[in-house]
Amino acid sequence: MSDEPLKAKRSDAEDAAIWERFAGRPGEDAKVSAVHRLRIAGNAPEGFGLHMRQIIPPDELRGEMLMRGVWRIGMDRLELEDGGAPWSGAMPSRHYANRLHRFDWLPDLFTQGDVGADRARFLVDDWIENFGRFDGFSWRMGCAGDRVWNWMRCGAALFETGLPEACEMRLEALGRQARHVLALVDAELEPKARWRGTTLAVAHALCLGRGKGLDDALMRLESECTAQFFPDGGHVSRSPARALSCLADLITIHDLLSRSDREVPEFLDRWIARIGGMVAFFRAGDDALMPFHDGDERWPEAVEAVLAHMETPPRRFSVAPKSGFHKLQKGATVLVLDAGAAPEPPFGDKAHAGALGFELHDGPARIVTSCACSPEIDIAFRAAVRHTSAHSTLVLGDEDSSRFKTNEDTRLLYPVGPQGISAKRLEEDDEIWLDAQHGGYKQQFGLLHRRRLFMSGDGKRLTGEDSLARPVSAGATEDEAPIVYDLRFHLHPTVEASMAGDSIVLRSNLGSKWRFKTSHAQAKLEETIYLGRGIIERSQQIVLSGKALPNSDGSTPPNCIRWAFLKVEGA
Repeated sequence: MSDEPLKAKRSDAEDAAIWERFAGRPGEDAKVSAVHRLRIAGNAPEGFGLHMRQIIPPDELRGEMLMRGVWRIGMDRLELEDGGAPWSGAMPSRHYANRLHRFDWLPDLFTQGDVGADRARFLVDDWIENFGRFDGFSWRMGCAGDRVWNWMRCGAALFETGLPEACEMRLEALGRQARHVLALVDAELEPKARWRGTTLAVAHALCLGRGKGLDDALMRLESECTAQFFPDGGHVSRSPARALSCLADLITIHDLLSRSDREVPEFLDRWIARIGGMVAFFRAGDDALMPFHDGDERWPEAVEAVLAHMETPPRRFSVAPKSGFHKLQKGATVLVLDAGAAPEPPFGDKAHAGALGFELHDGPARIVTSCACSPEIDIAFRAAVRHTSAHSTLVLGDEDSSRFKTNEDTRLLYPVGPQGISAKRLEEDDEIWLDAQHGGYKQQFGLLHRRRLFMSGDGKRLTGEDSLARPVSAGATEDEAPIVYDLRFHLHPTVEASMAGDSIVLRSNLGSKWRFKTSHAQAKLEETIYLGRGIIERSQQIVLSGKALPNSDGSTPPNCIRWAFLKVEGA
């Protein structure tokens, strides 16, 4: 990974350049016409006929921190001692401002009793005074849509409590922003923003519109579900965290329809069941999610709360063929392998080049992972961990297994391929074999990457073989110069690793102990980072380095690397 995102402090000019580079067109200030401004102007809504219920519970701990004046997003932190608003002065970065203006934190303040509710209403009123008419940065569609949704989540405590003129002002500001978002949704390209606009249209019709426009909004939502989800329930971005967020939105809408005594359309029940199954598929032993692609470890309370709202328990399965994931599970040991190609743009604009990377967990203990991701983390760090080297897989020639190309519509990078990615599994005598490969390095280096995994029936032994082979159909190459490779296993920050003779001992802070062994002569421990818990944490990775022979069939070293994770009993 580049050293660029590791800089401790940027100037305003550097921050602006980083934002423009990595946020693309979705990060540009909103520019609207005079006609649009007239269209979104108008009277305040008459009031709520129905309020949303909280599906994802507020974060009480964050509410306590906010009441102490501590505003932390990722590694950025503001401390307010005068009781003012966090936007009243300079903010650490555009990334920080972007997260702040979405108001994800607003419901957390309402967990802090009357004083917290008063503080929440003050901040909303202050925001309206400063940004409520229009502001290019905070009125970008995705940001504005999330803000409207988060305000609506707070319901009567925000819009029906306090002086009548204050409540009227909040309703008027809410209505203006909602009209702004709904007027732009059909032209929106960024999937998350489009999803928010689509779900907001349904919620707006039910909560504020007395049902006006509901049929059209539901038709649009059905189309968006089909566009944004695979038939197996996985999000097209291949991000478990994205699926969880969307599932919470669909359950919110299902609940609103039920409480309004309206018929719930069949497509809503169908997608809730499918997506719920995929969220459960990625649920780890600690109840949080596995951080594939731009996902993170969402707090387990959120996963539990969302799945608990499903009318029937989520289905269980081991293969998600459309989404491209395989699960190996025996006893407390769980491995999930990413064996799918990168999504097409625009859904790939935040996807990772992590083909054949995996997560390995022992009950609630996370052992092997990736560098992960989090929306809380600075945008440059999130860009850096999209590369293959940030995943537990093989990197050949210091190149990514998927080529990154520019989406001309959004100006964001998306990975292409890798070509020929596939996986086959065999379950026999209570043991599991998984054989996967991809051709992401074939065009440049003429070699296929094959990964074979075996999990014992008791889950206490995982053996693997990574090989690099030249296809017979390609014939021999005259260029016999060796090609450097690194086989990486990123360890979770809760794991302490130490060299121990011919093996590496891995100790989780939850008590789980494993031993890593390999016949490869150059196993070493290196530093890495982990973003999955919303901050930047230092961790360790196991690295096996070597030089591959261009004409090898992959059956012997140096093109064949065998390794194993062995559980240590009585740890």
